[in-house]
Amino acid sequence: MQIALVTADEPISHAGNTQLLLAALAGIAVVVLLITVVKLHPFISLILGSAALALVAWVPGEAAIDSFTDGFGSTSGAVGLLIALGAMLGQILADSGGADRVVSTITDRFSGRALPWGMALIAAILGLPMFFEIGVVILVPIVILVARRTQQPLMRVGIPALAGLSILHGLVPPHPGPETAISALHADQGRTLLLGLVVAVPTLVISGPLLARLIQRLVPVTAQSGPDDDGTVGAASTVTRGDNLPSGRRMPAFAQAVLVVLLPVVLMLPAAIANLFLDESSAARTVLDVLGTPSVALLIAVLVAYFVLGLGTGMTRAESSGSLGKALPGIAGIMLIVAAGGGFKQLLVDAGVGDVIADWAKDANISVLVLGWLVAVGIRLATGSATVATVTAAGIVGSLAEGMSTTDVSLLVLAIGCGSLFFSHVNDAGFWLVKEYFGLSVGQTIRSWSFMETVISVVGFAFVMVLSGVLP
Repeated sequence: MQIALVTADEPISHAGNTQLLLAALAGIAVVVLLITVVKLHPFISLILGSAALALVAWVPGEAAIDSFTDGFGSTSGAVGLLIALGAMLGQILADSGGADRVVSTITDRFSGRALPWGMALIAAILGLPMFFEIGVVILVPIVILVARRTQQPLMRVGIPALAGLSILHGLVPPHPGPETAISALHADQGRTLLLGLVVAVPTLVISGPLLARLIQRLVPVTAQSGPDDDGTVGAASTVTRGDNLPSGRRMPAFAQAVLVVLLPVVLMLPAAIANLFLDESSAARTVLDVLGTPSVALLIAVLVAYFVLGLGTGMTRAESSGSLGKALPGIAGIMLIVAAGGGFKQLLVDAGVGDVIADWAKDANISVLVLGWLVAVGIRLATGSATVATVTAAGIVGSLAEGMSTTDVSLLVLAIGCGSLFFSHVNDAGFWLVKEYFGLSVGQTIRSWSFMETVISVVGFAFVMVLSGVLP
């Protein structure tokens, strides 16, 4: 893979290369310290980190504000709509009982040795429209219930479910992390989705059901029976279950729930394939490109869910609309963090840090994919946030994407996504979420969840490198 330098606009900073690198490190350090030590919200931390970057790089105040604001606006415009629509789709799937229908149908068909594979399949299906945190809240109580009833070790059924959620969160658009990287690197949406699925499937097999066999020996815990044997251990599940449906409501069919969940991907994949084989002037390609646009695909899926999972299951119009609206307050923080990360990224680029990194990478003859993965790993370890790692890494190595082939840019998005999942530990909210839901100690969480995340990162990146060697 060849590294091409960018012919960029004049940087807004006239500092030397060493000073620019120190400015980038200072900005990242401020973000890390504020998040991990001061416990300040990542949104404010990213703004203050951007201010530190501008001060050290001698960026004029007005130029720094304009740069950050431009990045904030462009990122929120590119990703905010997708976050909102994805949250709506996941919420109505849960409120209608569709999520419970998918889970109960698959667990009824998988038993014994096949059960971990069934849990991975459940996570893969439900993880497509849901954010990781929402997926955990929905799936973990179900995992505990399944482990109790089948007498399976908790890690044997839990790790495949967590792996499925985490891999989709980090690698497959339209999740916020990969979608933000796609926007920052100007990657092809459909091709990134297609390659993301190619990487995600074998990574899930290895880091899910297969790795679970090892982790169940490292963390030999079982789901304890208790008075809350409906599976709502530790917190109330947000899934609407069949025996708890209000009068006049009915569970959606399995096919209906799966259709709604997979609809965005079904609309996006044909566009990716059409871009490979059809001429740009083709009417069919134009139509498929519009339908395959992530915001359009998700909007169609939300509308279908409103009628099929909402009105179609006996929910009133007010209840269906209320379910969609209920999803929005919870994702406001995510949207602001992603947008602020975009502002931080834009300031890095406009100050000229990306050009410095590009010059260094060219002289060092290091692979762009390796560089993107390593930068994301470092920021993930420091901040604990996969989204912050993805956005910041995309900004640092973004200038290297110019001149790369369409396929290579998509692989760079995936390499950064893999790096953003590396070794979740005590500074990651997901670490504590898993620890508390599963009732684990800190050591047990590291030997299970943190170990699994590291395997996902390394194995996923290995598949990305394999693809870079075989694809034109």
